[in-house]
Formats: sequence, C-alpha cells, structure tokens
Amino acid sequence: MREIIFDTETTGLDPATGDRMVEIGCIEMVNRVATGETFHAYYNPEREMPAEAEAVHGLSSTFLADKPLFRDTVAGLLEFIGDSPLVAHNAQFDFGFLNHELSVCGLEAVGADRMIDTLAIARRRHPGAKHSLDALCSRYGVDRSHRVLHGALLDAELLAQVYVELTGGRQIGLQLAVDNTGQETVETRVFRPKTGEYRAPRAHCASAEELARHASFLESLDSPLWTS
Repeated sequence: MREIIFDTETTGLDPATGDRMVEIGCIEMVNRVATGETFHAYYNPEREMPAEAEAVHGLSSTFLADKPLFRDTVAGLLEFIGDSPLVAHNAQFDFGFLNHELSVCGLEAVGADRMIDTLAIARRRHPGAKHSLDALCSRYGVDRSHRVLHGALLDAELLAQVYVELTGGRQIGLQLAVDNTGQETVETRVFRPKTGEYRAPRAHCASAEELARHASFLESLDSPLWTS
C-alpha cells in the first residue's frame, strides 16, 4: 500500500485568520518502507513572517520572498500525493492548511477519509505519555540530533520512522487474512526489500522419512521424562 507521510510549516496557527503555508515536505512509503521518493517545496506566503513563527522553523520573509506561490507548483504536489492516504502528526492542523491553500486555488479539498493522524495513534498506544514528535523519537530510538529547527521534509522523515514503529515496527509481513470459512486467520508473508514484493513463506514440515526416524529415536530412549 502506498502512503504519503507529510509535514507543513506555516506563518501561524490558523488559516482562517490569514496564516499561510510556507513549506511542505512529503515522503513516499510503500508497505511501510520508504521508497526514497520525496516532494519538497517552499512558498511565498504573500505576507510578513511573524517573529514567533520564524523562531520555530527559521524561515524568514527575506528567504521566502523569491519562492513560488503555492498555486505555481500545486500541480506537482497533487501529482505526487495522488489518491494515497496522507499521514501527519496532528493531522487536523496540516490538513487544514493544505486544504486552505487548495481552496484559494479553487481546487478540491483533500478528504478527511484519507487522513491518518499519528498523534491520535500515539495517544491510543501510550495513554498518559508525551506525544510530541520529539518525545516519540526518544521513545522509539529515532535519531533526531540533527533537528535544531522544525523543517517540513526533515520532520516528515522523522515521522516516517515513528509511524513504522507506531504501527508495529518492521515486522509488517504479519497480517490478518480471511480463510474460506470466513474466519480471520494469521497470514505470514515475507517482504523482499530489493524487489518490493511479498512471497509466501517456505514450507518447513518434516518429511515422512524424518518423522519415522524421529519415532525410532524416541523408542530407543530409556525411561524418558515425559513417560514418568
């Protein structure tokens, strides 16, 4: 399954009061494995950057002055995300800004049915704990030593690693399947990183000859523990 992990940086907290998105970073994952494909862009917000926002992400009005407007590169963004589920930390915030920018361009909003919120997942898995991205990186041993300021692509890369841990770690081949009786059963599939494909597990059943030798060996034992 293809998923897009993404993060945004903005001029503030609420697009309804005039705040704008100034950066977006997207990471492509297939079956919870990063493919190396990314999308990253800065945007001119057509307004001044508040000092408190710049202190968070380091993006100044001067730096953003020559960057394209969102509408100038939105086609590339939409092509990259396609119709895949979108994963974000506190996804309501990022979806709010993304959809605001789309609405300014007269484009259709991204549906909430595509939203996967890692903050909500973390709250269910670790009630009472801290759920910030920094806290989750510490919990799962994700190296964030290079994260001095917030950055959309960097934060998306960190979140991709956290998301894998939140959803079961690297053991992603163990899935529930439905057998021919309609009951859920555990199905094991082995992932091949080089090809990006799954294969059925190899059989490990003893042959008739091996079973006969085993039975003969058991008969040769003198007073085995399981018969006493």
